[in-house]
Amino acid sequence: MKNIAIAIHGGAGTITRASLTPEQDTAYRAALEEAVAAGHKVLADGGSALDAVELAVVHLEDTPLFNAGKGSVFTKEGKHEMDAAIMCGKTLGAGAVAGVHSIRNPVKLSRAVMELSDHVMLSGYGAEEFAINHGLAFAPEDYFFDAFRYKQWAEVRDSNIFMLDHTVNVDEKFGTVGAVALDQEGNIAAATSTGGMTNKRYNRIGDSPIIGAGNYANNKTCAISCTGHGEYFVRAVVAYDVSCLIEYKGLTLQQACEEVVMKKLVAFGGEGGLIAVNAAGDIAMPFNCEGMYRASIKNDAKATVDIYRDEN
Repeated sequence: MKNIAIAIHGGAGTITRASLTPEQDTAYRAALEEAVAAGHKVLADGGSALDAVELAVVHLEDTPLFNAGKGSVFTKEGKHEMDAAIMCGKTLGAGAVAGVHSIRNPVKLSRAVMELSDHVMLSGYGAEEFAINHGLAFAPEDYFFDAFRYKQWAEVRDSNIFMLDHTVNVDEKFGTVGAVALDQEGNIAAATSTGGMTNKRYNRIGDSPIIGAGNYANNKTCAISCTGHGEYFVRAVVAYDVSCLIEYKGLTLQQACEEVVMKKLVAFGGEGGLIAVNAAGDIAMPFNCEGMYRASIKNDAKATVDIYRDEN
């Protein structure tokens, strides 16, 4: 079998052993392993990197454990606004959606935008109309209801405070999911999906659906999916910056990722991490916070599933 590789993330932030119960730890690890295994099977069976990252993200969107799809957090109005993106490293084709409601799997809509439209990004009601026209699945409002997410929102809904996923005191967990993959044909791809910030207003959009900021793929360099405080990742153009360091300065994947995540972002207060893969099958998963939900598989090796910093 030719080189294949896949990596996924389920968010980053102040995630410590003390912040999760043993039951939560087990549940997160099981969900991550299921998602990365599903994507890996696509690759092992000769499928495309695009199919692999889409399926892995669908698995993460379908569990309420992560802030994407079913587990999306509540906005100021008590609704859900979701963003997603997908990109093909072979063609540089990309699709993204922002501020969509009731879409069961925003990553699927992103791929439809990439393959079935002449556009890269659609937002709001227009994106939803496009979804209807192309038979994408919707879900009722109660499908997205989660008691824990509702409690988070209820604590801040009467204030002007917004929270990055679930925040307890100073703890922050940046809720985004994503996947990057390399297939047997040597092509790479990336996909990212998020429910944004709890109690967000004004149709706020973060980095996840912005090509080059939270998501990027180019066979010549790398595929990247980010998770963190989106405003910083947009300003730093994180995903494309990693690619540029590889293309123009000749840095390795690991060197480029660490330069951006551990130095550039830290220098102006950006917290979070990313996952990356290149056409050689190298994987990098740096983060500058306490933890990041992450998993990876290379070739026929056993899945590696980690949460905390000391598992690096």
